[in-house]
Amino acid sequence: MKRVVITGAGTVNALGLDVGATFEAMREGKCGIGALDFRDVDRLAIKIGGQIHNWDAEGRFNRQQIALYDRFTQFALVATEQAVKQSGIVFSGELATKSGVILGTSGGGLTTQDDNYRTVYEEGKNRVHPFVVPKLMNNAACSHVSMEYNLKGPSFTVATACASSNHAMGQAYNMVRSGMATAMLTGGSESMLCFGGVKAWEGLRVMSKDTCRPFSLTRSGMVQGEGAAVYVFEEYEHAKKRGAEILAEVIGSAMTSDASDIVMPSKQGAARAITGALQDAQINPEQVGYINAHGTGTAANDKTECAAVADALGAHADNIMISSTKSMHGHLIGGTGAVELLACIMALKDGIIAPTINYEEPDPACALDVVPNEARDANVDIVLSNAFAFGGLNAVLALKRAS
Repeated sequence: MKRVVITGAGTVNALGLDVGATFEAMREGKCGIGALDFRDVDRLAIKIGGQIHNWDAEGRFNRQQIALYDRFTQFALVATEQAVKQSGIVFSGELATKSGVILGTSGGGLTTQDDNYRTVYEEGKNRVHPFVVPKLMNNAACSHVSMEYNLKGPSFTVATACASSNHAMGQAYNMVRSGMATAMLTGGSESMLCFGGVKAWEGLRVMSKDTCRPFSLTRSGMVQGEGAAVYVFEEYEHAKKRGAEILAEVIGSAMTSDASDIVMPSKQGAARAITGALQDAQINPEQVGYINAHGTGTAANDKTECAAVADALGAHADNIMISSTKSMHGHLIGGTGAVELLACIMALKDGIIAPTINYEEPDPACALDVVPNEARDANVDIVLSNAFAFGGLNAVLALKRAS
């Protein structure tokens, strides 16, 4: 099996429009959640989110591109550009045929759907733009990234709700590890902050009206966010040969299904995913220093995840640091695991643990070290990233400090 390393990272999210700005916000415990600003927001009961404000599409893309790029595709392309630039990798010749892209998303081109439903149903028009279908399809971002960077290897989109990015990155890891690919662009992107997107989530009655407080007894629900993060996963020897800087090493991945309920999480399913990632990485629970939690800020998720961590790690669960950065950037649904992986890289590379902000009061059912409110300096060698989705689909990644 090949070793797999991360040689490039890029992001746009409510905390910052690149990795540096996002790291700084995470270190300072900044909150990117605020008032939503889009058409008909006054008709919503939920008016907050981790929205990227003042997004300058016209300054980044030409008119023809904008006609083809939904907001989630724009986010993915900008994040990819940053990741490829940092990596210094050039996809040409044989490398182009041995490299691909796997991205996660849940809503895909939801803003395009929302706009065109208005065109047909509200405005009564009988025609829509001919690019509506290629603009809204879930594989649009993946396809445009593959075309932009000449990626001719395995390329596809994963849609597993809140675990989409972790499933995508797990698949990319396995492809490079097995030798099927030399390098993969992977991560996720999401833009569901539009009237139809938020209105649908309101129906679930899991949304907070003020802010996101994972693991706190005073939690009031989840908060949606938007954005993207993309990484270059590369075979270690290839990266070493070309002198690339290694940000972290991916050492394990596991995926499980609860097979129980469409919305309620299962402790057993989540615990099996955590244990599976440890086994795949061939590490013991005691070697894990930090977990980036799924941590949505709903009672069902927070309590189930803490119980699953305790089951999977045993006595070591009391010693480990676990935080939810959703408290800062919101829940990006299909893109969330990708943005959260940045906190894992920051922990390994810079020795800084991102906090769970907005924490007010301990919950006896979440009696773990949740790194409340302030970032922490810590020396960690191995971290986990959890993602547990509606539909009972779970994906956990294990990363190691670069060596």
